[in-house]
Amino acid sequence: MSNTTHDVAEHRFRQHHFATAEQQLDTSKIGMWLFLATEILMFGGLFVGFGLMQGVYPEAWVAGHHHLDRVLGAVNTVFLLCSSFTMVMAVHYASTDQKSKTVMNLGLTLGFAFAFLVIKYFEYSHKFHDGLLPGRYFNLAAVGGPPQIGIILISWIMVRANRGDFSSAYYTPVDLIGLYWHLVDLIWIYLFPLLYLVS
Repeated sequence: MSNTTHDVAEHRFRQHHFATAEQQLDTSKIGMWLFLATEILMFGGLFVGFGLMQGVYPEAWVAGHHHLDRVLGAVNTVFLLCSSFTMVMAVHYASTDQKSKTVMNLGLTLGFAFAFLVIKYFEYSHKFHDGLLPGRYFNLAAVGGPPQIGIILISWIMVRANRGDFSSAYYTPVDLIGLYWHLVDLIWIYLFPLLYLVS
């Protein structure tokens, strides 16, 4: 990309209240890291609650654990790890002016995310069929003994990437959505052994 084209692209996406594109990128990244910190705090609280309730009602957690499919959980883990890799590649290609490869990797990331949701659909529909529902809908006799927001955001940046909005001069949204997607993966990597493997 020539310097003139680079400058035009930089000016096109730089907001008026930032002196430079670098300042805008740094500010955006700080904002995203603050948002991710709040997500970590929220999930940290949920995990603490999980641990406390597991200590109080261990037999209920063991019973629930036996209704999870380890194979489907492992396949979902592979899908999320692959999607994390394709998201990294999308950020890389966006930063090096490779539009078609950016779009392709965002498409692959979306494909893995949808595959994750399809497996979750089959897992949850089986549980609903067995009467494993919350609250008053729970069927005691049936017991017997983390990404839709991410998909919407990735779809949005894929449309923009296909439109040619991102280049080495400006790829901040791809980078920030990538950070969010990696957090989703990290949370799942924590949840998979906690829910599917540990009994």
